[in-house]
Amino acid sequence: MNFKANTMSYVFACALCFVSLGLNAQVQSSVDSTQIKIGQEIKFKIQVEADTTDLVVFPEGQTFSPLEMIESYKVDTTKKDAKYQLIKTYGLTQFDSGRYVIPKQKVIIGSQTHFTDSLLVEVRNVEVDTTKQGLYDIKPFIEVEKSSSSKWKLILGILAGLALLAFLLYWFIWRKKPLTEEAKIALLPPYDRAKLALKKLDESTYLENAALKDYYSELTFIIRKYLDEKVYDKSLESTTDELISRLNLLNDANQIDLSTEDIRNIETILKRADLVKFAKSAPDIELAKLDRETIDVEIDHVKEALPEPTEEEKLLDQQYKEEQERKKKRRKVILTICIAAFVIIATFVGFGMKYGFAYVKDTIIGHESKELLEGNWVYSEYGVPPIMISTPKVLKRIEVPIPEELKDKVNVTAFAYGSVLDMFSITVSTTFYDNANSGEEQQQIDLNVVADAAIRQLEQNGVTDIITKSEQFITPNAAEGYKTFGTAQFPMLSKDNLVSGNYAIFQFLADNKTVLQQITITWTKDDTYAEQTVERIINSIELKKAEEE
Repeated sequence: MNFKANTMSYVFACALCFVSLGLNAQVQSSVDSTQIKIGQEIKFKIQVEADTTDLVVFPEGQTFSPLEMIESYKVDTTKKDAKYQLIKTYGLTQFDSGRYVIPKQKVIIGSQTHFTDSLLVEVRNVEVDTTKQGLYDIKPFIEVEKSSSSKWKLILGILAGLALLAFLLYWFIWRKKPLTEEAKIALLPPYDRAKLALKKLDESTYLENAALKDYYSELTFIIRKYLDEKVYDKSLESTTDELISRLNLLNDANQIDLSTEDIRNIETILKRADLVKFAKSAPDIELAKLDRETIDVEIDHVKEALPEPTEEEKLLDQQYKEEQERKKKRRKVILTICIAAFVIIATFVGFGMKYGFAYVKDTIIGHESKELLEGNWVYSEYGVPPIMISTPKVLKRIEVPIPEELKDKVNVTAFAYGSVLDMFSITVSTTFYDNANSGEEQQQIDLNVVADAAIRQLEQNGVTDIITKSEQFITPNAAEGYKTFGTAQFPMLSKDNLVSGNYAIFQFLADNKTVLQQITITWTKDDTYAEQTVERIINSIELKKAEEE
């Protein structure tokens, strides 16, 4: 082998891997028939004998290509001595005639990986006697309504919930509600409210029913309430003597300008009301009406006696009203925020309990690996002979530097997404070595040397603390190769800030071991979405032999 280690470091790129172990096991496979008609079902059985403590994982998904799995039956379990016998049955079919090989299937028992034997089946055409079978015209196209995606239903549900929440907040908090009769009265100035109260007192039936106690209670409350708001703020709770004493004091201090007669009239009516309420006095109805007229006049006199508010007092009153309005608006904002926060938290907890808090968080905030896993995947062929693989993004062609002395002997085609400096990367390359024109004997590639060169290339890119493992790898379509995998520290953010990650390198030989096909994957450690992405990629790897000229 003429490949030198430093030369191979230029040619072959690297990355990280998935663990797959395989040793001795009791795994058998069989089919109920090796010959079927097109569309007929073949029952493919995998029989496993394992300890009762072992976890057995059977293949899932379309791993039987070129045959198509149409049904996966439940596992039939029986216990024999200290072991379990498990039988897993799959329904397979094919809609094109020909001879097909059911590829080796991977079965995991405990920590060990096992593979079934590949089986050959024949799919035959269905013979149709057109002389006995009637022919019919081709049916016209029927327009089928496209079913809506469940994702759109979820989005519409969330938008509907937000709209409902916004409507409820507006209706109960921000909407200007129609004022009740009491609220409209409360907004009137004290003088207008007092006059309106007197008018309502006239409309009452107290005097008709001789309910003088109730009548005088209402009448004195009106004058006391007005005085409480405009003259003395303890008028409602003061006795008659205390109130009259305060009015005389304020009048002497020139804070109000009431005449002695006005104060005497108010005192007379208040004392008469006290006699009616507490001494069961019963004045004449006409006298009660006269007292009502007197109170009406005295309210006017009190209003005239009050000094006009100064500009400073008006400004303070305006500022007070504005401050009250701001406080009211602030309470609405705080209440809205609290309700919205409660709804958001409750929604997060509800979805978190159902789908997992990490998944909900990553869905709302966003997660690069999750977006790759749930995005639109691409299944394509790369290189010649082609490597068929499914990836979350289309791989773009990249240039691989080749030393001048090897350019005539080595031809490399490579396709990649990302690099070892990213959170996730994949590189697919095909290397063809040709020294026939130089007169040298055609050399075969040694995968051990190539794997060592790939590890050194990782080190040159700043990767440290590389732990390496290797084993045989078999693709779903039974192509055998070599896998190098392990963990390392990657300079994903900067060369001074290393991140723990995984790598896997899959290498295959073609054309009498003169063509190297290589797949390199790197991803961060403890990333569930990246693990699922890598597993999906690995399960999709298929190799096709180059066509002979």
